[in-house]
Amino acid sequence: MNKKIIYKYAVIGCVLLSLAACKSINIQEKAENKSVPEHFSSIQNDTINSGKMNWEQYFSDPHLHTLISEALTNNQELNIMLQEIEISKNEIRVRKGEYLPFVGVKVGGGVDKVARYTNIGAMEATTDIKPGKEMPEPLTDLGIGVYANWEADIWGKLHNARKAAVNRYLATIEGQNFMKTNLVAEIAESYYELLALDNELEIVQQNIEIQNSAFQIVKLLKQSARANELAVKRFQAQVLKTTVLQYEIQQKITETENHINFLVGRFPQHVERSSSAFDNLVPQTIYAGLPADLLANRPDIKQAEMELAASKLDIKSAKARFYPSLGISAGVGYQAFNPKYLFNPQSLLYSLAGDLVAPLVNRNAIKADYYNANAKQIQAVYNYEQTILKAYIEVANQLSKIDNLQNTYNLKTQEVDALTQSITISNDLFKSARADYMEVLLTQREALEAKFELVETKMQQLKTTVAVYRALGGGWTN
Repeated sequence: MNKKIIYKYAVIGCVLLSLAACKSINIQEKAENKSVPEHFSSIQNDTINSGKMNWEQYFSDPHLHTLISEALTNNQELNIMLQEIEISKNEIRVRKGEYLPFVGVKVGGGVDKVARYTNIGAMEATTDIKPGKEMPEPLTDLGIGVYANWEADIWGKLHNARKAAVNRYLATIEGQNFMKTNLVAEIAESYYELLALDNELEIVQQNIEIQNSAFQIVKLLKQSARANELAVKRFQAQVLKTTVLQYEIQQKITETENHINFLVGRFPQHVERSSSAFDNLVPQTIYAGLPADLLANRPDIKQAEMELAASKLDIKSAKARFYPSLGISAGVGYQAFNPKYLFNPQSLLYSLAGDLVAPLVNRNAIKADYYNANAKQIQAVYNYEQTILKAYIEVANQLSKIDNLQNTYNLKTQEVDALTQSITISNDLFKSARADYMEVLLTQREALEAKFELVETKMQQLKTTVAVYRALGGGWTN
């Protein structure tokens, strides 16, 4: 039988076996579920979405604007993420280069002295060489040429790998946007916490004055035998306790300032702020938009979507490894044993070869990669669906929290007003001996706690507006 026919059937058989084997282990990709409810719980949808506002529009405080701007430039973690994007971009170049021909220049030289009593040495010794045409000894070898190697991407293995790298690059960009969202939100939350601490410090200082005034009164009452030493000591202890609370708040202020400085990427320093306006701050009005907007607004959802797309392409690349691969190599150049003959036309050499390679036996590694790619794709589907679910629940929780905190704040305001009036009443009753000192101390303590709780509620309201803004996907555009 003709050898060409044998080679032809061998190649066809190899291809058919590879295709049949690949078909026998074919697996189904898992499809993702992108559906979301039409509403956020019982809340009606808005036509406006606050998450689409840039942070400069959403936050009105100029001091907060300055902090966020500096952080987006100097934050070390964000800058580290920028390098991750560069790494992903370079990965695209690597994948692109794999399906283009590899072309190189080769220059070489060598020297060879064959031993006389060997088969080659014996043949050279017995060869009839004409005078003047003797083979030099030792024999030098000089060569220069261009070579190329190329794997024809018949099944799209290399192209799909490049597309997967592009999707992962886009995923890192979305990861950076998600980091920006969290950074903006964390600075805003810390800033509002700092304003609240300033307000609490002012309340404590005012209460120290009130308690000191009551302390002086009880000492005068003791001198007139209308109060005893126990009352004096209890009032003194209350003043000391409130003074200690003042230093605790000052420490919290320092730590909160330094946390903001860390996020901004600078060493500890005073954080400029508008603390006097805390009582007048009104929580931002939130427009939730449609739940489906989360798919386009949330960077973490888009990141998970890009990772999912990349995992699907990984399956295609892994599957293509079962198919035959076509490799082509070529070279052209000059080679001679003497430099003066190097560029002689008779020294020209060239080559062109192609090979078709298909896995046939012991393909466990290829199967394992294929199954792993499928498992990672299923993981990516679950991660994508989980990210959507998490985003929806975050928005629903924060929207509910806004209403509940507003109701809490209204009631706390009434409680503070009542207890503030009770301080004056209890002091007057104590002076006229119609109330004992414990009632005065208890009223002062309850009023201080209520004021703290009111400030805490206002801070939680402000933080919630930040949290829902982040949950809606806001903060990464400017």
